Amino acid sequence: MKNIHKHRVIVILSFIIFAELIHVISSPLFSFGKITQFVIDLTVFLFVIFMICIMFKGMDKTAKELEKNKQKLKNIFDTLDVAIWSHDLKSDTLLITSGIEKLYGYSLEEFYQDFTLWKKVIHPEDLHVLEEREKKLLQGEAVTSKYRIIRPDGEIRWIQDRGIPTLDENGNFVDFSSVLFDITDRKESEDRYRSLVEMSPDIIAVYSRGQIDYINEAGCKLYGASNPKQLIGEPISKLIPPAILKQLKKRELSLGDHQEEKMTYEFQAVRLDGKRIDVEMTTMPIFYEGRVARQIVGRDISQRKKAERTIQYMAYYDALTGLPNRNMFKKKLNETLNRQNNQKVAVLFLDLDRFKIINDTKGHTIGDLVLKVVAKRLRKAVQNDGMVSRQGGDEFLILLEDIDQEKVVKVAQRILDEFSTPIEVNHQEFFVTPSIGISIYPVDGEDEEKLIKHADTAMYLAKERGKNTFQFYTSNLQGLASRKMEIENGLRKALEQEHLTLHYQPQVELETGKIVGVEALIRWQHPIHGMIPPSEFIPLAEETGLIVLLGKWVLRKACEQNKRWQNLGLHPIPIAINISVRQLQDDDFIEIVTKVLNETGLDPRYLELEITESIMQDIERSTCILNQLKELGVKLSIDDFGTGYSSLSYLKHLPIDGIKIDKLFIDDITHQSNQGAMVKTIIDMGHHLKFNVIAEGIEKQEQVSFLKQHACKIGQGYYFSKPIPAEQMEELLLGCQAPLVDKL
Repeated sequence: MKNIHKHRVIVILSFIIFAELIHVISSPLFSFGKITQFVIDLTVFLFVIFMICIMFKGMDKTAKELEKNKQKLKNIFDTLDVAIWSHDLKSDTLLITSGIEKLYGYSLEEFYQDFTLWKKVIHPEDLHVLEEREKKLLQGEAVTSKYRIIRPDGEIRWIQDRGIPTLDENGNFVDFSSVLFDITDRKESEDRYRSLVEMSPDIIAVYSRGQIDYINEAGCKLYGASNPKQLIGEPISKLIPPAILKQLKKRELSLGDHQEEKMTYEFQAVRLDGKRIDVEMTTMPIFYEGRVARQIVGRDISQRKKAERTIQYMAYYDALTGLPNRNMFKKKLNETLNRQNNQKVAVLFLDLDRFKIINDTKGHTIGDLVLKVVAKRLRKAVQNDGMVSRQGGDEFLILLEDIDQEKVVKVAQRILDEFSTPIEVNHQEFFVTPSIGISIYPVDGEDEEKLIKHADTAMYLAKERGKNTFQFYTSNLQGLASRKMEIENGLRKALEQEHLTLHYQPQVELETGKIVGVEALIRWQHPIHGMIPPSEFIPLAEETGLIVLLGKWVLRKACEQNKRWQNLGLHPIPIAINISVRQLQDDDFIEIVTKVLNETGLDPRYLELEITESIMQDIERSTCILNQLKELGVKLSIDDFGTGYSSLSYLKHLPIDGIKIDKLFIDDITHQSNQGAMVKTIIDMGHHLKFNVIAEGIEKQEQVSFLKQHACKIGQGYYFSKPIPAEQMEELLLGCQAPLVDKL
């Protein structure tokens, strides 16, 4: 179209030139002078025409560029979801770009038909924005508004509207332009970010120029502020201690251009109320409102720090007594040994005598209270001469530095003296005494492991020598510790591989000599050491807790054997087994006894459980357990009667069938000084309480005669038979129609 217009102009100019030339030639005044003048005029005219053509060409190029730029601008507007609204109020002329269709979902025609359509689609909750906007526009101020619109399809979009007013010299509103953007994605993103920030349990804050610019609600709560205004504008030292800020500044300087690196610190901060809290905080540089700032993200780690301190405490201190534990003891001992100052160091290994009875009969609660008192007494006895620590259970370790043997003896004796009086807990008195083993550095070892091990070995010697004493380690004791460890390991294997056996000792009716019962006694044939006496491995089983497994095994084997004898047609008799206090304390004990009886098919009346008098220390629990056993139908008796804690006021209320007189009193029968007075008393008491009385440990005819004379009906001991294997016991039972011994 433009080229056609240009060609038309050239044709018209050519026609004008040709017409002028004809006019000159045809003129009556025509002359060569006129021709010359015409040529000059024509040249000037052509030059003008040439310049006009150049101008047309430039205008054409500019028009093309304008068209091209217009298209680019349109593409940009379309891409950016931008619309332009221009309204000349004088002429009431409205100009709207096509981008408004994409923003609002309405056609251009609809906007031209209704100039107020843009207001009508604003969300009702955002109409208040228009009032504020109109006030500023009337004052000639440009204003940016954000509001929601409702599109024809019901979709809600966020619009940013930048309105620019024009006022005339009289202050009248004559023209208005507006640029509109769809900011829905940005707004939703900002809202999500703000929601995350405000709902975050962590402190999120921004600071610049040494002042707090922003802090979220979690941060306010963390620092004890009721609202952000209490902290915004305050020095950043309100959040971060000056010492940490100094480190942060130093780090920033060292990083140079690498300021994007995050930095994390842990420190104690002070809340507005003065309370101290532990905080973990990470900072990194950001831009905030057009300026360089730092964002901090932090959290209250007071609970974590407290837990860490608790874990640290638990790692090195005993939770029950507050004493240093084994780890702390070893750490302290190693530090002492590493000083290499040629000073002697002593390690005392202390174990409480008879504490296990208290724990088993009274329960762990009472046992723990006793241990607390023990810890106080040990600290009092050792004073400032060394460190007292708890090894575990009822074992304690004591470290004495820069000592000689005389000083060690004094400390050890002070410890023994401290336990000469009973310990009172819950209005009850308990007697506990210590057995102490002592090793000396460097004579008995040059490292902590050997010193503790040798002190432990010496402690066992103290127990063997009567307890409530102390013993120094000597090289001769090495075999004792090795044997103890070997026996313990061997006992575990013996249980796993069933290398243990039961022997049986008959219980005899003294008048007739007939076998009326048997007692099952455990025996252990060690592959290296031969027969290990029960007096050696039973206390070890009690100490290590193996007694529970050992007791279960004995119970099952004894019941199986008795049922086997009955199946052979032998006359049914009860079989007695020893039950430790530790077994009775097991919550599953009643269930175990019931299960064994059911699985073996043994009638409960042919099972007798022998328990020690130590059950009296927890009479309430013991009574409950014994009553449950009695309901099962088993027989119950007190073993080693007279050597323990018996109280007649308790004993007469227990569901006991019989008592066994300890061998210690049976031996007194042949002594002229006592002449069996204690035995006679026990027999009389047993008859009065309607108990069956059994005398154990009978070895002589005089003892049998005395017992028969005082109406003791049943006895057992080497006089009748030593404990024998099941096969021999079976032969004995098969031939027991005659009296067991003709000696009677």
